[in-house]
Amino acid sequence: MGSNQDKLSIIALGGVNEIGKNMYVIQYNDDIVIIDCGAKFPDESLLGIDLIIPDISYLLENRDKVRGLVITHGHEDHIGGIPYIIKQLNMPIYATRLTLGLIKGKLKEHGLLNTTTLHEIDANSSLILGAIPLSFFRTNHSIPDCLGIVFDTPQGTVVHTGDFKFDLTPVNEQYADIHKMAAIGQNGVLALLSESTNAERPGFTPSERFVGDHIEEAFAKATGKIFLSTFASNVNRLQQVIVAAEKTNRRIALLGRSMVNVVDIAVSLGYLRMPPDMLIEAQDVNRYSPDELVILCTGSQGEPMAALARLASGTHRQVEVSPGDTVILAATPIPGNERNVSRIVDNLFARGVKVIYGSGSVTGMHVSGHASQEELKLMLTLMKPKYFIPIHGEYRMLHQHRLLAEAVGVDSDNIFIINNGEVVDFISSKARKERHVPNGNTLVDGLGIGDVGHIVLRDRKVLSEDGILIFVLTLSKSDGKVVSGPDIISRGFVYVKESEGLMEDVHRIALTTITQLQDAKTNQWGLYKQALKEAIGKYLYTQTKRRPMILPIIIQV
Repeated sequence: MGSNQDKLSIIALGGVNEIGKNMYVIQYNDDIVIIDCGAKFPDESLLGIDLIIPDISYLLENRDKVRGLVITHGHEDHIGGIPYIIKQLNMPIYATRLTLGLIKGKLKEHGLLNTTTLHEIDANSSLILGAIPLSFFRTNHSIPDCLGIVFDTPQGTVVHTGDFKFDLTPVNEQYADIHKMAAIGQNGVLALLSESTNAERPGFTPSERFVGDHIEEAFAKATGKIFLSTFASNVNRLQQVIVAAEKTNRRIALLGRSMVNVVDIAVSLGYLRMPPDMLIEAQDVNRYSPDELVILCTGSQGEPMAALARLASGTHRQVEVSPGDTVILAATPIPGNERNVSRIVDNLFARGVKVIYGSGSVTGMHVSGHASQEELKLMLTLMKPKYFIPIHGEYRMLHQHRLLAEAVGVDSDNIFIINNGEVVDFISSKARKERHVPNGNTLVDGLGIGDVGHIVLRDRKVLSEDGILIFVLTLSKSDGKVVSGPDIISRGFVYVKESEGLMEDVHRIALTTITQLQDAKTNQWGLYKQALKEAIGKYLYTQTKRRPMILPIIIQV
């Protein structure tokens, strides 16, 4: 195909067939605009890994075409990767006021604030990045200042919804701009990228107001201290807690770093309205009587190091949970976290605490920030796209969203479910999916970005399951005879004092193996090490059915 042809490409680098690390790319000829730059948290199989961020090899190869990073909203799965990516690819960032506040906090922590260009945008902004004009529309979600993005390319209009729901009575009075969405649809939409998180849920997602009423009711009934745990980023939820605390004459203390950070930023930018002396320091909690306190804490997902887990186990330094207190979990466990959350609930009940927990519809303490099926259909109907790409969800969610799109009249041949790394190209406004770009997970461990690969993880897995045996052997340089050793060090394999017989056998096998090699007049250390590993590994497996990591260390003197 000739290079003179006009080409529009849509690429997913993260966020499809998974929840988290959202990153999408719109490329028109030689201009690239990136949407979002999220992170996701590792599961148990990724031992010791802190975060997972998208693989940006494609962007690094085309760094001279990258015109900017546009952020839809301030959740971790959309901004969590920014400091790590900016270290490799510095580019201007465009985001709304609150989102920018949260991003600044991250950049500051990584010492990148002064070297990054940040631009504040809102729903009425319009930009031109390279040859791509952008405009925006306001949506509702569980954090203020969320945008959908419109790309008016010469091939046609591409719309990315961001995360959204249609909350007709939003707590912060940021109403979804349904008129503008309808007008965008009226002008014709070539392709719609729409989020799929709740595509399996029938009906409409209830309004956040619904939660406010339930919080007020629970506060009115509570005796003793009230602990409420929710996502720190859910500023609208925090506002409702402040209102309920004011009505019941309680003061608020914050536990957990992310909670303190978000409240600081949201109050200073005017997104949280709080009476002047309502906020107190955590260390001053004991100066107040229990029924004057509300403690907002992190850890609603059962994270072992977060404030709620420490309160439940009685190991929090400043605050303790007492019998008669009320603990409210104002969040539903993300799939995979249920076990950790139930452990915390058990520990709290054992401390004589009243716990209000469970799925949002039961307790009324949580509603989702994402559109359910009827709202997803509404978005599709407003936008009337020719082509549809469901994003932001695991495969079953993308699949359900495809069925919804077919139900409202999108041609089934024009719906593309893509994987991370797959590209949908538009030439003369016709779509085809044939190309891939490099993609995958980049693992962040401590300060290292991408330096831990599957080999290191495989070693960690072996060490965690079967332990390690180290042999230290000293040989003489002149005649190759054993001067001392082999000394055997075992960690996480067997308890040496109780396995003396086994260790003596291992010692004997090691010596025999070395003698055989010396008779064969070998002086290649690689062969020595290999032979020791094989002989000892085989013996240990027959005796214990375990395969510890075996590390022979040979020293010449």
